Amino acid sequence: MASILEARHLGFAYTPAKWAIRDMSFALDSPRRVALLGANGVGKSTLMLLLNGTLRPHEGELFVLGKPMDYSKQGLHWLHRKVGIVLQDPDDQLFGATVEQDVAFGPLNNGVESAEARRLVMDRLERLGITHLADRPIHELSLGEKKRVALAGVLVLEPSIILLDEPTAGLDFVGITSMLKLLAGLHQAGTTIVISTHDTDLAYEWAEDAWVIMDGRIAAQGPITNVVRQREILRDAHLRVPALVEMGLAIQAVHPELLPGPLPRSREEMITRIIESKGGDRDEVLSHMRQR
Repeated sequence: MASILEARHLGFAYTPAKWAIRDMSFALDSPRRVALLGANGVGKSTLMLLLNGTLRPHEGELFVLGKPMDYSKQGLHWLHRKVGIVLQDPDDQLFGATVEQDVAFGPLNNGVESAEARRLVMDRLERLGITHLADRPIHELSLGEKKRVALAGVLVLEPSIILLDEPTAGLDFVGITSMLKLLAGLHQAGTTIVISTHDTDLAYEWAEDAWVIMDGRIAAQGPITNVVRQREILRDAHLRVPALVEMGLAIQAVHPELLPGPLPRSREEMITRIIESKGGDRDEVLSHMRQR
């Protein structure tokens, strides 16, 4: 089966003496939720720009949906429909006067008739819960609203892969929760989602796989439940073991009967499992948590 995303010995240098990506290889064979983990400046953003064709590698090969990357005008046109990217700062990609005009740019630029383009735009805005913003000037939006509009501009082209550079940066708790829930829904619909972040707690709760980026290379990759246990690699990458993993391992070491099996992936799961192990009522616990 053709891979969704594949890199073979990928390399990119901004100057001859400064390699941002070096000898990087990976493959995704099914739709996944992937977290690129790493400190600032290790190559996460560069990798995303390589994956959507904005940058062209100096070494190695990239494949999207089984096809080698084609950097011709026609090839990039196809690529940008299949691989959408949402930049860390939405102001870097929003340029329409209003939300509707900005989101409509993609389909109109692809030859879609205006009436159909408007239908597509309103459908994507509805999916993201922002139809009320359709006529709003871009400069009046909050950061969270701008991030959703930027995502709508990607979704309107129906990509198979969406790349998001630090999608929760600058958002409050409600904004982060809403964004991650939205991305999880897109993945359930069959879209591969790749986010970059240095927040291992967030990644542990949301992602299926993780790639630890360090000095332009992948230092560790695989299921996130395995990657976050590699303490030395995380430390060398200036990342920390997620708090839930630290707490879960400590509880299992002292009272293994409280948390048998795999470690919990959320605080809610950890609390309910501990309460259930002591004979408590799960629904009662969840009701109490929601009231707090």
